[in-house]
Amino acid sequence: MTRRDNAIGLYMKGIRDGNPAAAQAAFTGARYTQHSTGVLDGSAGFIEFFDSFIKRNPKREIRVVRALEDGNHVFVHVYQSLNEGDSKWVTTDFFDTDAAGKIIEHWDVIGPYVPANPSGRSNIDGPTEITDLHKTDANKTLVGDFIKTCLIDRQTDRMAEFINPSQYDQHNVEGGDGFEHFRDFYAARDCPLSYQECFLMVGEGNFVATLNRAK
Repeated sequence: MTRRDNAIGLYMKGIRDGNPAAAQAAFTGARYTQHSTGVLDGSAGFIEFFDSFIKRNPKREIRVVRALEDGNHVFVHVYQSLNEGDSKWVTTDFFDTDAAGKIIEHWDVIGPYVPANPSGRSNIDGPTEITDLHKTDANKTLVGDFIKTCLIDRQTDRMAEFINPSQYDQHNVEGGDGFEHFRDFYAARDCPLSYQECFLMVGEGNFVATLNRAK
């Protein structure tokens, strides 16, 4: 199985199908370092958390929307509808793996599913097909330089060097389409979001996912 298969398997077998112990045994390595809040390290921490989660949420619709594999790292973008839509969530998960491809470390960011932002886009729709594999390194460099230049160093006047001014489709739950909306948000003196560090980057072809420290 690929690293991507193991990450998806942990979600599908462990959470959707309600078998966290079997999923841990099948898809994780000798250690499981956990960065998700409220979950302890190791297989026992994973099993304890999701045993309780499964009891609280007996009806689970879970769908992996996007999954990227890049060296030892995997990124998955997941939609969850619990108890026939009583709550709906979008999770972005980053995994590190060992030499055998088994999962050994996990980070995540979780937010509510929003079906339509100001431009009518949800936070899961849009392209899903991985293309242009030969451009992976170039695309990772582009995204990394953009984050450093425009979001960390706040050189927002240079955003047009990285973003297509004529088309910028926005899936942020509070944002609208268009280059100007994005630029003006980060250029504002009272911008509520300050990027500090790009901690982890996972790219495959036309997709690049990043995990950032911000305040």
